[in-house]
Amino acid sequence: MDDISIKINDDVNKIEIDVDKIDVDKNDDKIFTLNDINDEPHNGKLITMIEISPNEKYLITYSEEDRLIVGWNVENIDKIQLKFDQTVKINKNIYSLCVSDDKKLCRIYDDDNDDKIDIIDMNNNDKKIALSFDRRIYPVYFTFNLKDEFILYSSVHSYFGSQKIIWIYSTQTKNNKWECKRFYRIPEDYEVISISKYDKVYLYSNDYIYEWNIDTEKSVKIFVNNEDKNEFETKNIRIFSNEKFNILKFNDKIIVYSIELGIPIATLNINDDIQLYNFMNHTGLFLLPSLFYYTPDKKIKYCWNSKYKNRFNQTLFDKPTDEQTDEQTDEQTKFVFGILNERVWKSKFYENMSKTKVIECETYNHLNVHSFNPYMDTISTLFQNATCDSKEELTESIGNLIKWEIFADDDKIRLEVFKKINTEWESISTRIEKHHYPFKIDDITINLHKLIVSLLFNNNDIVILTTFGILIYTFSENNKSISLNYFYFINFDNYRYEYNNNKKYMEILQHNTRIFSKSTLPLPNYDSFRLNGWVSDAKNNKSSLLKYGVELLTFAIKEHKLELIDDIYKKCMTYFKEDPINNKSFLSIITSAFPLLNEYYPEYILKYSLETNMIIDTSFYSIEHQNKNLHLHSFFQSPQIANLSKSLLWTKYYHKFYNAINHRKLLLISIRVIQALITLSTLPLYLATFYVLSKYNFINNIYTPDVFSYAYFRIVEIFKYFQKDITTTPTITFIIPYINFVNYSKDYNWFLELIRPQPSQFTKSINRNIYKTWNGEALIKFKWNAYGIYYYAIIWILFMVLLGCFTAAATIPQQYISEEIRQQLFIASIILGFIHLILEIRQFFYNVTKWFKNFWNIFDIIAYVLSIYTSIYWLQTNDKNNNYLIQSLSFSCLFLDIKFLLFFRAFEYFGVYFAIIISVGKKIFSFLVVIFIIIISFAHAFYILLSPKSEFSFEQYTNNDDPNNPWNLASSYSQVIDNNGNTNSNPFMIQTPDKNTNMFIDIKTSLFAIYLFLAGDSSALSNWSYADNPSIAILIILFSLLVVVYLMNLLIGLLNNAIEEDNNRVSYLIQKAEILAEIELFYLLPNQRCWQTWFPEVIHYYTDVDKTRIEIERLIKEGEWDNKEFIKMQEKLLEQLQIKYNPIGNEVILEKVKSNDVKLDKLEEKLDKLEKLEEKLEKLLEIHAK
Repeated sequence: MDDISIKINDDVNKIEIDVDKIDVDKNDDKIFTLNDINDEPHNGKLITMIEISPNEKYLITYSEEDRLIVGWNVENIDKIQLKFDQTVKINKNIYSLCVSDDKKLCRIYDDDNDDKIDIIDMNNNDKKIALSFDRRIYPVYFTFNLKDEFILYSSVHSYFGSQKIIWIYSTQTKNNKWECKRFYRIPEDYEVISISKYDKVYLYSNDYIYEWNIDTEKSVKIFVNNEDKNEFETKNIRIFSNEKFNILKFNDKIIVYSIELGIPIATLNINDDIQLYNFMNHTGLFLLPSLFYYTPDKKIKYCWNSKYKNRFNQTLFDKPTDEQTDEQTDEQTKFVFGILNERVWKSKFYENMSKTKVIECETYNHLNVHSFNPYMDTISTLFQNATCDSKEELTESIGNLIKWEIFADDDKIRLEVFKKINTEWESISTRIEKHHYPFKIDDITINLHKLIVSLLFNNNDIVILTTFGILIYTFSENNKSISLNYFYFINFDNYRYEYNNNKKYMEILQHNTRIFSKSTLPLPNYDSFRLNGWVSDAKNNKSSLLKYGVELLTFAIKEHKLELIDDIYKKCMTYFKEDPINNKSFLSIITSAFPLLNEYYPEYILKYSLETNMIIDTSFYSIEHQNKNLHLHSFFQSPQIANLSKSLLWTKYYHKFYNAINHRKLLLISIRVIQALITLSTLPLYLATFYVLSKYNFINNIYTPDVFSYAYFRIVEIFKYFQKDITTTPTITFIIPYINFVNYSKDYNWFLELIRPQPSQFTKSINRNIYKTWNGEALIKFKWNAYGIYYYAIIWILFMVLLGCFTAAATIPQQYISEEIRQQLFIASIILGFIHLILEIRQFFYNVTKWFKNFWNIFDIIAYVLSIYTSIYWLQTNDKNNNYLIQSLSFSCLFLDIKFLLFFRAFEYFGVYFAIIISVGKKIFSFLVVIFIIIISFAHAFYILLSPKSEFSFEQYTNNDDPNNPWNLASSYSQVIDNNGNTNSNPFMIQTPDKNTNMFIDIKTSLFAIYLFLAGDSSALSNWSYADNPSIAILIILFSLLVVVYLMNLLIGLLNNAIEEDNNRVSYLIQKAEILAEIELFYLLPNQRCWQTWFPEVIHYYTDVDKTRIEIERLIKEGEWDNKEFIKMQEKLLEQLQIKYNPIGNEVILEKVKSNDVKLDKLEEKLDKLEKLEEKLEKLLEIHAK
C-alpha cells in the first residue's frame, strides 16, 4: 500500500489540514487512476510536507530525507497527474514552507540553532530575495494572502526585550528586495496560532481564542477554554476559516463558529464519524474531513478542492440524480490533490462515504443553521419554475428514503412525510399550517391561498412557494416532526385571481426573485410573523431566535402581544444563562428592542437592568489587583494590537542607520554624545514630543541605536518598573449587558449620513432605568473616555473662541482697541456663530420634537442667533450711541455667558445641579403655569381698578378729579404761608409724572407691577390711600394670602419633595448620555461611528471590591438584589466577596416579623377593649356610689 497525503485549502469550499496516511485497497473504490511511473522526483524518499499557493496555481512538496523541494504546476485541472516543474536542493533543516502563485518560495530553516528565513524566486534561477527589515528578525510563521502579499509573523529582539511583530510585504521585487507596506505589534500576553490567507490572525490568551482581521483591525472572541488548562495546548489547536465560518479543532473536538450569528453552531466529536457525516450532509459544508484525521505528530497534509453543489443542491454524499442538467460536469466535480508514488495526483472525489450510514442514522440531532444558506440555489430554481397557474391538488416530492406530500386547501396547508419501509411508503409525520392572510376580490374578503410550486432541497428539507409567500420546512427523524425553518411573506394574491393582471403578477415575481438573488436569505418581513406556526417555530428554535429574534420581538411589541414578549425575553435570558461565554448575542435581541420598549413597555427595561446588574460572561468571577483605582473603568476586551504603519519611515530610517554605523564604534559614540547634550538641553520638550509621537504610533522601539530613540523608551521602562511598587487595589470584572447597544450600521451612505445620520439603540433610548445601575454608569464612562471628552473639549474651545471674540469686541473700550480690529472680531464672531448655528440647525431638523424637549437648546439657539445678528447690525451701523445696539450687545453677552456656563453640566460636580434644575423644573412647570395665570388675573383686576378713567398727557399738566390720573398721584409740594404752618391749598410745585407713577396705565406694566409685588416690592400700590380705597386693600390681602403666603410656600415644599424624590445622579447620567448622543450623531464622521474601539459589541468594566460589597449590601437592603434569572451567578459573586446572605432565611424572618406584627395588632385591639370596659366599670361604680 502507498502513502497518500492531501491538503485542503481554507476558503469556502477548501481548507488546510493534517491527516494520517491512508491505505488504498485495490478492491475498494479508487481515489487515483495510477500508471506505472519510472522516475522518482524525491529519489524514493518519503514526502513529509506539501504546500499549495493561495489561488491553487502552484504546489510544492518536500522530503526531509533527501532535503529536496519539488514544484508542480496545478493550472490545468483536466489532467489526473500534475506536471512536474522543477526541484530546489536544500542544505538546512526546514521547519516551514509556503509558495506564492508566481513561484516565490519561502522557507524557515535552522541556522546554528537560530531560525532564519529564506526567499527565492523559482522563476529566476532560484535567485534570493531579501526583506526590507531583516535585522534581529526571528521568523515564526508566514503565508501568502489572496492579494499576493507576504505576511510574516516574527519575534524581534531589541534593547527592550523581544517583541512580536506581524509584517506585511509587497511581493513586487525591487532591487532583489521586498518592501514592507505595514506592520503590527502583538501584545506580550498573546500567542499567534496561525494566519490565514484571508488576512485573519488567530491568537490565544488567557484561555480565549480571538480572530483578528488585518484589514479592518477588528477582533472577535471565538472560543474560551473551560476545561482542564493542562490539557489545552496551542500546538494542538487547528483553526480554519472563511467568510462564513471559523472551524476550530483541539484534542477530540471540532467547533464550528458562525461569523454571521456570532455563536458556535456545532460541537462535534472527531471520533463520531456518523455525527460528522450527517452534519456535512445536512449543511453541505465539506470542510470537516480536513479535521477528522489530524494529529499533531503528522506532517503529511491533505489538499481537497470541493466544488460541492450542483443545481439540484446535491452534495458529495448524494446519489446522482436522474434528472437532466445543462451544467458541465467539471463545474460539479470534487477534486483531490494527493501524493502517490512520489507524484502529485488529482482525481475526482465521488462517493467515498457510506450514504446509508449518513441518512439512516437516528441519533443525528438536526441543526437548523441558516447561515449556511444552502437554500439560495433551490429558491432561484423555484422562482424559475413558478407559473401563473396555482395548484390545489396534491404535490409530491420524493427523495431517496422519504417522500413529501403537500396539499393547499383554503386557509391551511397540509404537509405529510412518508418513509419507505421495504417497498411501501408509510406516513410518519403530518403538519397542518393554518394561515390568515385575507385579501379582497370584488369587495369580498377571502382567505383562499394555493400552492404555486415546491422543490425538494434534500431528503429532510423542502422549499414551497405559495400565494402568500415562501416556506422552508425540515423533517426531523429524531422526533418525527416537521418544523418551519423560514417564512417570507409575499403579497401577490390580488393579481393571481384577476386574470388580466398576469403581467403585474410576473413583475411581483421578478421583484422577489431579485430579493432572493443575494447570497443569504433575506430577513422575514413584518407580515411574516402573522403566521402563528412560524412564530412558534422561530421562537422555540435557538438559531432561528438568534437570527430573527429582533424582528420577532419588534413585531410582538408593536402588536402588543405581551405573552410573546415575555416568552422571547425569558428564552433569551435562559440561553445566556446556559452559556454566558458564547450566548451573549441573545441579550442583543432584548437591547435592540429598547427604543420600542421605552415607548410601549418601559418596565421591561427596568426589569432587564436590575436582573443583569453585576453579571459576567464567564463561568466564574475573578478578583485582580490593579495598580490604580479603576472603579467603573470600562474597557473593550480584545487584543490591543498596535498598528505601527505610521512609524514605517521611522523604522526604515533607524534600520538603515543601524546597518550603516553598527561597526563604526567611534562615529556611533560621537553621535550619541551630541544627541545626549541636545536631549538634556531640551528635556521637557523632548519628553512631551516623544510621548505624543509614541502614543499615536509615529515612532516605535524596534530599532533604537541612538540616544534620541533609546533615552525616551528607557525612561518609560524605568517608570513602569517603579509603578510596580504602587499599592494595588482589588478589583472585580463585570460585563455591561447592553450587547450591540452602542453599535451603528456599517451599511451607510456618506452624503445621507451627513444630512440625517442613522441612530444607534443608545441614541434612540435614553431611559432612566438604564442608568440606575453601575452598568449604565460604566457605559457612560467608557464612551466619555473613548471619544466624548476630546470632542467636547474641541466644541468648548471653538465656543470659547466665539465668546472671546464677541466679548472683546463688545466690551473693550475704544482707547484700547482700534476700529479695524473690532470689525475683525465681529466678522470672526459671525463666522464662528454660523458654524455653531449650522450644527444646531442640523439637530433641530433631525428631531424637532426632541429638540424642543431639551431646555438647553433654547439657550444655544438664542446665544448664536443674537451674537450673529448683533455683529452684523454693528458692522452695518457702527453707531456706538445707538441704544438698540447697546441693548443687543448686552443680551448677546448675557446668553453667551450662560451658554459658557452650560458647558460645565458635563462634569459631575456641576452637572448634578443642572440636572436638578431641569428635572425639578419639569415637575413644577404646571404649578408655575397656575401661579402665572393667577398673577395675570390679579394684574387684570388691578388694571381695571386703577387705570385712569379720563384722558391725560405726560407732556402737559392735566387737572381733574380722576384719582388714577398720574398728575394727581405725582408728588406735590405746597408753600407754607404763615408762622403757624398753614399751607396754600394750591400746590406750589408738582413732580412731573412718568409711566412708573401709575404702572396700571398699561396691562403690560400692570403685570410687571404684580410680579414686583410678589417679589416684595409693593411701591406700585403705595400711591393710593387704602382707607379711601377698600377694594385695593381687599385685592392686596387676597393676593398676599393666596399667592405670597399659600402658593409660594407650597411651591417651596414641592421643590423640596422633588429634589428628595429625584435621583439626581441618574438625572446627571441621562444628561451626559444626551451630550454623548449629540456628539455621536452630529460631530463624528460616519466611518468613526463604525470604529470597534469606540463602539464595541461587548464592554466590560472593573469595580472596586470594597465598593462592590457596599453596593450589594445597599441593593439587598432596598430589595433590589434578588432576581429569579441569575441566582447561581449571584451566589458565586457573594461567595467571592465573602458576603453572607440567605434570601430564604430572610424571607422566613420577614414572615415571622409580619406574623408578630399581626399578633401585636390583635393584642392592642384587646387592650383597647379592656380599657373601654374599665372606663365603663368605673362609671358604673361612681353611679352606684351616688
